[in-house]
Amino acid sequence: MSNKFDFIIVGGGIVGLATAYKLQLKYPNKSIAILEKEDAIGKHQTGRNSGVIHSGIYYTPNSYKAKNCRNGREQLVNFSQKYNVRFDACGKIIVAVTKNDVTVLESIYQKGIENKTPGIKFLTAEEIKEKEPFIVAQKAIYVPSAGIIDYVEVGQKFVELIEHLQPKSKLITSCKVTKVSEGALETSKGKFTSDQFIFCTGLFADRIAKKDNVKIDLQIVGFRGDYYKLTEKAKHKINNLVYPTPDINFPFLGVHFTPMINGDVECGPNAVFSFKREGYKNTSFSFRDTYQALTFKGTLKLFGKHWRKGLDEYKRAFSKRLFVKELQKMMPSITKDDVEYARAGVRAQALDSHGGLIDDFKIVNQKGHIHVLNAPSPAATSCMAIADEIVSAI
Repeated sequence: MSNKFDFIIVGGGIVGLATAYKLQLKYPNKSIAILEKEDAIGKHQTGRNSGVIHSGIYYTPNSYKAKNCRNGREQLVNFSQKYNVRFDACGKIIVAVTKNDVTVLESIYQKGIENKTPGIKFLTAEEIKEKEPFIVAQKAIYVPSAGIIDYVEVGQKFVELIEHLQPKSKLITSCKVTKVSEGALETSKGKFTSDQFIFCTGLFADRIAKKDNVKIDLQIVGFRGDYYKLTEKAKHKINNLVYPTPDINFPFLGVHFTPMINGDVECGPNAVFSFKREGYKNTSFSFRDTYQALTFKGTLKLFGKHWRKGLDEYKRAFSKRLFVKELQKMMPSITKDDVEYARAGVRAQALDSHGGLIDDFKIVNQKGHIHVLNAPSPAATSCMAIADEIVSAI
C-alpha cells in the first residue's frame, strides 16, 4: 500500500467521515485516506451520543451552529432516505415545568422562529398529555423536525460510498498519529504524505493542533454523560423525544428521554467533569488528562463560577436515586425500578482561558492543515454541512 494520498483526514468520527465523503464527491479522481486510531469507526463521541437529529431551535440566530444545523439536518435526512440508513423523524417536545422554565421556553421559541425551524408550535398542559400521557408540565414546544438515527451506521455508509467512488481511497484503522510535520504524518503504521491534511480529532483536537504548532487560545475539557434506559415494562411511558427546558448558562441540554433506533428508550445524559478524556466509567482516571485540565486557568475559573451546579451533577453520577429524581421533574411517576444503567459518553468541550464554554464550531486553516478545534452538539446532525465548509476552505 502506498502511503501517499491526495487528501488525508485524521479521525474517523462522523465529522471526519462526512468530510471525506464530500471531498470524494467533489474530487472523484483523488485518493483519500482516513486515519483512525481505534480498530473501528465511531468508538467515541460518534457512537456514544444520544443519536438525535437536532432541529436547530436552540442556537443563536446566524451562528455557525444555527446555519449548519438546519442545513445539515436536511442533508442528513435526504442522504438517509437515498441510501436506506435507518432514521425516524419522531419529533421532540421541550417542556417547561416551572414558571421560570416558561420564560426560557418562550425565548427558545423565538430563536426557533428566527432560525426558521419548521413546524414548531406551543403545547398546553392538556396537549402535552395527549402526546405524552406520563409527562407533567405547564407548557411545551413541539418540534416535528427532530428525530433519531444511528450515527455509526451513517459513518459506515460514508466509508462504503467513498471506497466505491474511488478504490484508491482507504479507511485505515488502528493508526495513531504521533507526529505532524509539513506534508507528512508519523503514525503507528508508518509515514503518510499528502498536500492537504484535515484533522477531526474530537477529544484530542487541542493536542493534535499543538503537535502541528497551531497557536490556540482554548483547551478541550471532557465532560462525561451517563445514560440510563427504561426497562421493558416502562418503555410505553415515552413516545417522542422529551427534553427539559435547558439551563441557559450551559451548552448541555439537560437529562432527557430519547427513543433509540434499536428500540431502547434512554434517559440522560448528565454532564460531569471527566478525569479521563476517553474515560467511560465514573472511576476512570488519567493523570495526564487531569493535570492538563486542572492546570488550565479556564477550567479553574469555570469550576469557581459553577461549583454548585458541578457538585449536583457529580452527586447524580454516583446516585441512581438522584438521577431518577431529576427525571421525576418531568415524569413524576417514574421510579428507580423503571430504569437501568445503559452506558456513558464523553463530550469534547472547548474552554477559553476565562472559563467560558466556547459554544460555536471553531475551524482553523493553517498552511494546508485544517483543524476542527471545536465541534460540540449538534456537530453530528450538522456533519455534512460542516464538511461543506471544510471543502469550500480547501
